[in-house]
Amino acid sequence: MQAPITLVLIAVTCAVSLLAFKNAALAGRLILWPPAIDRHKQYDRLVTYGFLHADFFHLLFNMVTLFFFGRIMEDVMVQITGSRITYVAFYLAALVVSVLPTYLKHQKDPNYSCLGASGAVSAVLFAFVLINPWARILVFVIPMPAIVFAVLYIGYSIWMDRRGGDNVNHGAHLAGAAFGILFMVAMEPRVIGHFIEQLSRPGF
Repeated sequence: MQAPITLVLIAVTCAVSLLAFKNAALAGRLILWPPAIDRHKQYDRLVTYGFLHADFFHLLFNMVTLFFFGRIMEDVMVQITGSRITYVAFYLAALVVSVLPTYLKHQKDPNYSCLGASGAVSAVLFAFVLINPWARILVFVIPMPAIVFAVLYIGYSIWMDRRGGDNVNHGAHLAGAAFGILFMVAMEPRVIGHFIEQLSRPGF
């Protein structure tokens, strides 16, 4: 099976999200609710929140993105390290790291909650950008180079994070993107030279 870990992650996320749509108790137990972590030490919520989604379109967008880029990055990490465990660790760590700044900011706030795989998916996407910055990707049916999308994505996320008001955790998107880049560099430092070389040879 090609990229089995990515397919398993998608299957589990879809199953949990769909179940939680109809089961408020399940959603309430898995969602990232800071007081549950701070008071009751339910640290598993730092991971389980990423398997929940607000609605079907939220789920679809994240899982389609993970399907296209996660399979590539899973294979890349296997080629570099020889083990799929690296990719599992990468994805789960991305869930934690991407939401950690938000959790610390709202640690005492009983009115805050967070869900969705967007932070981890951002990590996967930006890891991909390091490998192939000029790859053509479709953004709402508009084709553009991955590096252009990355720049626009970061700019938009920073702007919306400061603006607020849309109930989207843009800070997690930014933290996830940064983690994806740093993880790749730590795993294979030569990726920096590869990225620079690729940038010098535009080929959209």
